Amino acid sequence: MADGSRTGGACRSLVVNGFTNSVLDPDAPMLGPVENGGTVIANTAPGCWGPMITPSLRGGHEVTRPVAVEGAEPGDAIAIRIRDITVTSVATASGHDSSPEGFCLGDPYVAARCPTCDALWPETHVEGIGQEAVRCNVCGNAVTPFAIVHGYTVTFDDTRSVGLTLPKAAAETIAHDANHYAALPDASHQHSILVYAPSDMPGALVRMRPFLGQLGTCPSKAMPDSHNAGDFGAFLVGAPHPYALSPEELAQHKTDGHMDIDAVRPGAILVCPVKVKGAGLYMGDMHAGQGDGEIAGHTMDVAGSVTLQVEVVKDYPIDGPVLFPLAEDLPPMARPFTAEEKARGERLARRWDVAALEEVAPVSVIGTGANLNIAIENGLERAATLLDLSVAEIRNRATINGAIEIGRAPGVIQVTFLAPLDRLDAVGLGDYAREQYGL
Repeated sequence: MADGSRTGGACRSLVVNGFTNSVLDPDAPMLGPVENGGTVIANTAPGCWGPMITPSLRGGHEVTRPVAVEGAEPGDAIAIRIRDITVTSVATASGHDSSPEGFCLGDPYVAARCPTCDALWPETHVEGIGQEAVRCNVCGNAVTPFAIVHGYTVTFDDTRSVGLTLPKAAAETIAHDANHYAALPDASHQHSILVYAPSDMPGALVRMRPFLGQLGTCPSKAMPDSHNAGDFGAFLVGAPHPYALSPEELAQHKTDGHMDIDAVRPGAILVCPVKVKGAGLYMGDMHAGQGDGEIAGHTMDVAGSVTLQVEVVKDYPIDGPVLFPLAEDLPPMARPFTAEEKARGERLARRWDVAALEEVAPVSVIGTGANLNIAIENGLERAATLLDLSVAEIRNRATINGAIEIGRAPGVIQVTFLAPLDRLDAVGLGDYAREQYGL
């Protein structure tokens, strides 16, 4: 059925139309189930800025309702083959932000408030355009938990290959029909950031390289969606709002679905930990493109269509994601060896009485934390646990046959390296590496 519901057995394919209120809640009903090996299709809403200026949303993003996957149990993983990501927005807006005082209870992403009537998560409406266009339904006050310090409106060509930032008059034309240009899905609740009409750097040509900033599984405790990661999740520790967690609870329940890693794009395979029965696959926060680190804090958030295939991996040994990127997205030192390189290596092995070359395959283990140093340690420890190797050995392998890549500042990284293929086989991931890299 179109909404992803079904009576009886699991669906072979499932279309997701609904969104959460920006909170991932393991006690809320899931869609599906979709069968093991089945397909999930979704029309996703923009993340970041739209939800950030919509105070009734409680998580900073607007992600799809979680989908149950048949046979997925806590302690397993689901492997997600990203079949397609297509941008449907005609335009978007973004920029570096600030958080004006008085408009939140501790965290503007999670607990926006109206300082005039003191309503928490107030319902709002749009009046006109500009950075005071979002107004409280009760008192009419402008509610601005976030402001754009320096920003841009960008529109995309018909092939969705490039974008161009616009001058003030063009940005304001788009702002007056924001929902159309944003292509907001019908079920979306957010105000489009296009109503802000930022235009601080017109004439910049940008490449489009779409990917999903949010793709993962439901945490095992209710959590704001953008905070399902070690860096943003750190803001929940000791917070004054109802979604506060202890450090131990954050580590136990998060699944690191909010990564902002630009390699999570069509053709990649992402393996995500399962912490609740059915996994609760969700997605959102599609970006039209982004440089490593997302250093402005935000990028070109867009609506789009997504097609995924899901498969259960039993007895997954770590609590975070593993990625098999496209070969072209791998750092140079972590790419599979060519036939010529292997031949040279075999000649060296014969010269020095080495019995055989080690069989290896690329893998990228995700680490998150309150800052990049903590995230790196987390990624190294996860990689060591995954492959049953020491952290010292992972450090060496990531140095001579890999790299530490930054997904997002302040604290999402990839430990990407050539791993022993027999170790990947031992945890049920070797065949994904063979499929991805033609080994």
